[in-house]
Amino acid sequence: MTDKVTKVIKADAEWRAELDPMEYQVTRHAATERAFTGKYWDHHEHGIYRCVCCGTPLFESDAKFESGCGWPSYFRALDPDNVIEKTDRTHGMVRTEIICAVCDAHLGHVFPDGPPPTGLRYCINSAALRFEPA
Repeated sequence: MTDKVTKVIKADAEWRAELDPMEYQVTRHAATERAFTGKYWDHHEHGIYRCVCCGTPLFESDAKFESGCGWPSYFRALDPDNVIEKTDRTHGMVRTEIICAVCDAHLGHVFPDGPPPTGLRYCINSAALRFEPA
């Protein structure tokens, strides 16, 4: 990303009109799709996973791994500046939420139980992503 990010800001009605119901609930209201139901949890094509709301490149297939959690998992973000970490204290837990730096879409969470080289597991909702083949 460049040093100057142009934020994508839309009215709720615009997001609702552009996204399907699951994409809308996940990205705009921090919902979570059920494990093992999203289109990318068992996806193995080569390419880039982009934000479903604004198209920002978030993760690449080379960083995707099988975590067994039921959601797409990555050990690094494509560009760390494209994701923002926020403390999430919902559901009686303390977790690190991941949101898109451009449009503030909820993507999922990051956990410190991933594989080398980062030790991270970005656990991301398929509904927050669009895949672009390489």
